[in-house]
Amino acid sequence: MTYGWEAAVEAQIRSAQERGEFDNLPGAGKPIPGRNEPYDEGWWIRGFMEREQIPSDLMLPTPLQLRRRIEQLPGELRDLPTEEAVRSYVAVLNAEVVAWLRTPTGPRVVVRPVDVEQAVLRWRADRRRAATSPPAPMSPLPAERPARSRRRWRWWRR
Repeated sequence: MTYGWEAAVEAQIRSAQERGEFDNLPGAGKPIPGRNEPYDEGWWIRGFMEREQIPSDLMLPTPLQLRRRIEQLPGELRDLPTEEAVRSYVAVLNAEVVAWLRTPTGPRVVVRPVDVEQAVLRWRADRRRAATSPPAPMSPLPAERPARSRRRWRWWRR
């Protein structure tokens, strides 16, 4: 038994087939991707993150995100032009760490604020080392993720 709206939909599909609107669709004649793989409940989030190029760090709990940012701090500071910029960057990071320490959420992970003076000393040493060493050859692909994704990541966290 078909209802009126089902018959109308079937009629539209049939007329579209007759006009050839379903011919030459992308993926026609190819197997369905992931058909023979075991079911994964997170397939949609993985596909979204891959398609939109969202870093996987966003899926981490806050303390692990903070620890990862602290680990990557020397590389982030290396590109900053002045000591004042280094101090303000570390101050912002420390403010986020202190805010998390006041109201911790997520797993219990040890996260401590960064020593600003140690960060500045390391930044100076890296700058001196970069000034005395010959420039590295240019590679066709960037070693780190592009600045655009960093901005998107920071926007996402606000």
